[in-house]
Amino acid sequence: MAQLNYAPTKTNLLKLRNDLQFAQQGYELLDQKRNILIIELLALVDQAADFQTRLETMLAKAYEALEETVFDMGKLKVQYITGAVNITTDITIGSRRVMGVNLPVIETEFKERPPYYSPMGTSFWIDSSLHFFKEVLKLLGKLSELKVSVLRLANEVKKTIRKVNALEKIAIPDLKETVHHIQSRLEENERDMFVLMKMVKGNLEKKRSKITENNRE
Repeated sequence: MAQLNYAPTKTNLLKLRNDLQFAQQGYELLDQKRNILIIELLALVDQAADFQTRLETMLAKAYEALEETVFDMGKLKVQYITGAVNITTDITIGSRRVMGVNLPVIETEFKERPPYYSPMGTSFWIDSSLHFFKEVLKLLGKLSELKVSVLRLANEVKKTIRKVNALEKIAIPDLKETVHHIQSRLEENERDMFVLMKMVKGNLEKKRSKITENNRE
């Protein structure tokens, strides 16, 4: 702890008490913010882990379906049908705020214009492939949203923790010590002034007594 450089006056004492109160309120608010951010961060980490697993599972299904399609229809025919597929992807990036932190919200939608090919002479696996790969794209968008959110929240948690520690371990103790020092000095000055006033009063009374005695003589 380090005592701040302030003259021991009542004005400074009032100012430092206000600063101390403000710092304590700021500490409480930042502590609450830190706790809320950590809870949100842990929830998003769990979600990201879940979506990562779901994405890996869906990718495995998509490639398995594609392999079965190629096995049933042949590579050249699959390539020909793939060129006929008319699907566009619409990715919308929005945002939401958590304790002042801007987090992305990603929505993935598809615009389809079927039929792409005749069902005659095609394998049902090709429809499964399309379905699974569309799900993969949706999961990729959601996973990207979660990972970016985790990074931003983690960064904000670090900054908030630094501020909380600075208030808790430096600013508040320094203010408390300075307030205590100034208050002690002011109380000491008041005691000295009280003693001085008593001495002055005693001397005045002695002089008054002498003047009265002299007048009587």
